[in-house]
Amino acid sequence: MAGTKEIKRRIKSVKNTKKITKAMELVAASKMKRAVASTLASRLYAEYSWEILTSIARSLDGVEELNHPLFNEREKNTGKILLILITSNRGLCGAYNAQVIKQAILLLKKQPASAAGKNLNIEVITIGRKGDVAMHRLGVNVVASFTELSDHISLSEIIPISKLAIDEYSALKYDKVLVAYTDFISALTQRANIKQIIPVTKADLKELIEEKSAEVRLQQNQKINYLIEGDMNTLILSLAEKITRMQIYQMLLESNASEQSSRMVAMKNASDASGEMIDDLTLVFNKARQSNITREISEISAGMASVS
Repeated sequence: MAGTKEIKRRIKSVKNTKKITKAMELVAASKMKRAVASTLASRLYAEYSWEILTSIARSLDGVEELNHPLFNEREKNTGKILLILITSNRGLCGAYNAQVIKQAILLLKKQPASAAGKNLNIEVITIGRKGDVAMHRLGVNVVASFTELSDHISLSEIIPISKLAIDEYSALKYDKVLVAYTDFISALTQRANIKQIIPVTKADLKELIEEKSAEVRLQQNQKINYLIEGDMNTLILSLAEKITRMQIYQMLLESNASEQSSRMVAMKNASDASGEMIDDLTLVFNKARQSNITREISEISAGMASVS
């Protein structure tokens, strides 16, 4: 059994660790509250924007006449895929990074690789240092890396990312653009997901229109008619780019809320484990001290017996 001094030193060390994890838990809880509020508020805005889109595109004949690269599916023009991978810059957030990176790796395994094991069909834009390190370690071609985004991200910070994705796709460099991110379900539940944002397929748009139309009919049996001035394709071009930007922004908000929730839960678990370890070490310390006291009493009794 370790000596009492060593046990006291270990108890002090664990107590200091608990103070740090508790402070990190409180900071993460504060950030999570703001991140979740932003995510939920943005969800409402995204829902209204989709309702406007479905009202404008209510006529399916008008959808069929759309002629824009973001709406045109390609039959393996280049065979390449652009993946936007959203992770965190820091660790200590449980399985948050591992789950979304695992989804990206599963996608990579589905694509053919070269003799050296390097994937030739997928190129990656990384958001966050953890994903950037993981992709470089796997030998994936990282075309751009964004690691300086603020904790409270704004829509203007998304413009370089969305513009890069749209420009590269419009230049026929990729057949589709995917985003690997984490959906925020609750403080205890987050789900890693991969979603295609470009092209916006007409089949998906029709399905969305039908779903949203059914919801609108259930909620309010009325139709909103918009007067469109100017060229229809020009309007859809602007709308498609803004919706793509909004989708990436929403995914970043979802991922940020998931990161802070995972970090808060991880730090809470670490604090609870530290408390349990302190209790166990305290029990060991008391047993060691009692053993020392008993031994000293036995030595004193033996000494008195030998004298008498």
